[in-house]
Amino acid sequence: MLEQLTYETKSQHLSGCESGDLGSNQPRQSNTGVLVVVEGPNDIEFLRRISRILHFADPTIPDLNILEEAGRMIFVPFGGGCLHYWSHRMGPLAWPEFHLYDRELPPETKLRIQAARAVNGRVGCRAAITSKRSLENYLSPAAIEDAKLVRVEYSDSDSVADVVAQASLPSHCRWDLLSRRAQRRLRNQTKKWLNTKAVDHMTPARLAGQDPTCEVAGWLRCISSLAGIRRAGMQL
Repeated sequence: MLEQLTYETKSQHLSGCESGDLGSNQPRQSNTGVLVVVEGPNDIEFLRRISRILHFADPTIPDLNILEEAGRMIFVPFGGGCLHYWSHRMGPLAWPEFHLYDRELPPETKLRIQAARAVNGRVGCRAAITSKRSLENYLSPAAIEDAKLVRVEYSDSDSVADVVAQASLPSHCRWDLLSRRAQRRLRNQTKKWLNTKAVDHMTPARLAGQDPTCEVAGWLRCISSLAGIRRAGMQL
């Protein structure tokens, strides 16, 4: 049931953005950009870098770095916490908003679906939930190996940071014997380079292998649509 609800939430908002028609959710101010609400700095790094890679291969996909430099887009990292609060917190600014939430695992997934629905019910706003557990799950294992010489396999529901952190340990170390503080530190260090160095080793072909339904490109096109950028030539 959660799979279906997550897919419906995502597909409904992307269909409107892809067509360039936001219908009743038309942004109230045409002279502004778009607020991109994500969970933290790692998500920002991922989206900046993967958008540059995709834009280089296909100019109709926006490079978020260009939108930022032009003042047409601002990232808003909310740092975790109450998603329901952030689903309407930026409303008084009257800017279009795009929210991207990691799917995570139940029961957290249900809360994220509820928050996404609240965002999608607001004028000029869209929200998407990843079909995979987090953005790191869209990385190709080959990109991770190229970045750090670590060979791993993982599923869409695995914590990639945990899998990679454990695989990176010296042979004499055991993950389960590390303190929670040490595990958290290694996990955070791993997430940082996964969303920077590993993303830099991604290619459109590698992303297509992990993302056959083109979710990532869909998010980026939706952001450009909300920012009022025409797809052809991506004119600012």
